Amino acid sequence: MNEADQRATMPGESDERYQEGVVDLLAALAYGELSAFDRLAEDARTAPTLTGRAALSSMAAAEIGHYRMLEQALAARGVKVDQAMQPFAEPFEAFNSSTAPHSWLESLVKAYVGDGLAADFYREVAEWLDSGNRELVLTVLADTGHSAFAEREVQAACADDRSLRDKLTLWGRRLLGEAITQAQYVVAERDALSELIITGSGDLTGIGAMFRRLQSNHTKRMGQLGLG
Repeated sequence: MNEADQRATMPGESDERYQEGVVDLLAALAYGELSAFDRLAEDARTAPTLTGRAALSSMAAAEIGHYRMLEQALAARGVKVDQAMQPFAEPFEAFNSSTAPHSWLESLVKAYVGDGLAADFYREVAEWLDSGNRELVLTVLADTGHSAFAEREVQAACADDRSLRDKLTLWGRRLLGEAITQAQYVVAERDALSELIITGSGDLTGIGAMFRRLQSNHTKRMGQLGLG
């Protein structure tokens, strides 16, 4: 099924179940943005240089700006963001708890890999949304500058340290596994969101293909960090 056909089969904006799935998607994205703000603000305080501190502080500010956009979009639907986000708090925090970094570089890799995987997932789903919601999701996913900063920092640190490079490579693989496990759990627990994804992807085979694309993008992203 091509992209045009997929969109043609999506429910209309007046479809109640579709709108419920969209609210779940926006709420999950909002909690992710709020979590990213918290993480970047904390990482900024532990940055080894003032340049790094300023860079991460600026990124944190951008993330909270994205969160406010989603809060306003949900409010326009008569939905309170705190209530809508509540079902996603536990799985997000479970991921953060199981992947707590132990160094500045692990923090950078986690943000780069975790945020990258999440962005890839939301961009996939955005292609199945009506134009207004698709534009909102893609705007919220705009790069805050973290990608280029993380690439420079990790590449420089690992340039002459094979042991560190190997350690961070294993760390990246662990993050991939944990992130996909949590994503699958969230989708399985939210019926409307699951229906939205199944309808958009065509069937369960389409969902499997989507997760394979996420894994492929992860491999490319690790290569951009200089980690194989």
